[in-house]
Amino acid sequence: MAQDGMTWAETLQYSAEQKLLAKQLYLVFSRPVNSFDRVMEVVDEHLDYQRELESRGIMFAAGPLATTDEQHWNGEGLFVYRAESLAAAKAIADADPMHRKNARQYEIRTWLLNEGNLGIDVLLSHSAIHIK
Repeated sequence: MAQDGMTWAETLQYSAEQKLLAKQLYLVFSRPVNSFDRVMEVVDEHLDYQRELESRGIMFAAGPLATTDEQHWNGEGLFVYRAESLAAAKAIADADPMHRKNARQYEIRTWLLNEGNLGIDVLLSHSAIHIK
């Protein structure tokens, strides 16, 4: 093991040994290139693309990021992709109209989902779904 961390392979192995989920996903941090107006010009196409990824089972989660004071949205977003590799995740991000049309730029980080709790209530009599 390295002094300043573990190799990614060691991290995967450790997670498996600890019986953690060890589901590799890709986080995409998307930030405006120039102006918020340009983001808004492309947002409808972007949302259509996100919905397509969702229906294909690629999109795990996505949404806008608030400023650190929780007072505004400046056009930043975060997406979590299910992809076969970093190269595949980059291809998905490159095809997003926000990135393809230069409204935003992105950074991708590989993420290992190990712990957490996903709660969903389906209320049949109310035809409602609540995500906790």
